[in-house]
Formats: sequence, structure tokens, C-alpha cells
Amino acid sequence: MSIRRVVAPETLDHLAPSDPAAVRSRRDLMRVHRAMGTRGLMAGGWRSLAPPARAQPPMRILELGAGDGSLLLGLARELAPDWPPVELTLLDRQDIVTFSTLAGFAAVGWAARVQVADVLDWAASSEESCGTRGTAPNTAQPVPVIAPRWDLITASLFLHHFDGSELDLLLKATALRCDRFFACEPRRSWPALAGSHLVGALGANAVTRQDAVVSVHAGFRDNELTSRWPMAGGPWQTAEHPAGLFSHSFSARRVEVSA
Repeated sequence: MSIRRVVAPETLDHLAPSDPAAVRSRRDLMRVHRAMGTRGLMAGGWRSLAPPARAQPPMRILELGAGDGSLLLGLARELAPDWPPVELTLLDRQDIVTFSTLAGFAAVGWAARVQVADVLDWAASSEESCGTRGTAPNTAQPVPVIAPRWDLITASLFLHHFDGSELDLLLKATALRCDRFFACEPRRSWPALAGSHLVGALGANAVTRQDAVVSVHAGFRDNELTSRWPMAGGPWQTAEHPAGLFSHSFSARRVEVSA
């Protein structure tokens, strides 16, 4: 019998960034990522979507729900030796990326910037930007507003926070803003649920222990993300499958259509 998907609030999302329990939980999450092999899964997913090509211009990459940026810094250090230059945007509603983390990106040749925004506001603005707003001076002609675009948008343990119309809005905005997308999410399965009850063995605090269980209940399985992915702006090639012991991955690549 499968586990019914239930999205519920996670404690960390409602703590102040400087709350000691939140600071400890963010450290815990790095242990959880190591146990889940998240960085390796993301590296493999990125490579499958965008094989290294040093001749190309810097890749523009956006991470949704970037948190403190530490997971992607580890990924940057792994990929940088054989990866194109990257212009990275770290989007999160909390401004918790430290100067030392930004310096770490710079040290491997990645230009990183922080964008503080609620992802649903970002998604809503993406929809608006794909239409027209305003008029040109002294004319009645609408002025097109061009939304920023990225070569790759990525997320790790983030999409599971959303359901229903919010998830649909987020996926639609993502499809409008990029040509490649990769997400690594909790897998909703009995083994993953059992594992979530054992994160205390990693030294995790009460916040992390509670949120781990909640996140598995909100995770994904089968082709749940594929079935919701919008075919925005043309055809897409998608792939969705279990990854590692406890994770679930989803990727999408816009298919180029020959004239």
C-alpha cells in the first residue's frame, strides 16, 4: 500500500533565521544531504542535462529555495574543474547566504548573487512578465516585458513544500523561465519514511527530526511531477525516477524543434 501525499508546514520554515534551533537544523540538513547523497545525485542530474563544454559562454543557473547556499557550494567545487563558467542566482525568502559562501563560489570561478524573494511571488511575476505591461511613451502600444531566463533552474528538497495550485504555478513559471530543470526531492516510500525516523542517529535536533518525517509524507513517487509539468513554449523531454536510497529525481529538457 502506497503512502498518501500530505503537505504540511515544516518547523524550520517558520523559525527566525537566527533562532539557535534553526541554525542547528541547517547544520543538520548538511548531514542529511550527505546521508542521502544529494550532492552526487544533483551532479549527475546536471551533467545529464548540460554536458561540459568549455567553449560555451557562462551558464546562467538559478536555484530555488537555496537556503544558505552550502549545498550548491559543495556542488560547485565538484563540478568547476570540468564545467563551463557559471553565473549563479540563489533565490530564497531568507537572506542567510554568508559572505564566506559567496567567496567560496568566486574561488572556483562561479559568479554568485543572492535574490531574496518568496518563490511564489517570483512565480507570479514570471507569469506577468510573459505578457505585456505598460505602454510606450506617447503611444498606445504595449511594451513587452522580457522575463529573465536561465539555462538551468534547479531545486533540492524544495518542491515537496507545495501542492495543488501553488505547485502548478511554480512548475509553470519554471518552464517559462528555462530550457533545463532538475530537482532532487524526498521519495515518498516506506523505506524513506523509516529512514526519516532515524535522522536522530545523525545527531539531528528536534526540528530536523520532525521535519524529516513531514518531508517524506510530502515527497514524490512514480510520475507525479511529470504529470504536472507544463508543456510551456514547446515540447519537453522529461525523466522521473527513484534516486539513491531515499530520493526522487525529476528532470526536464526543452526539445529543440527544427524549422
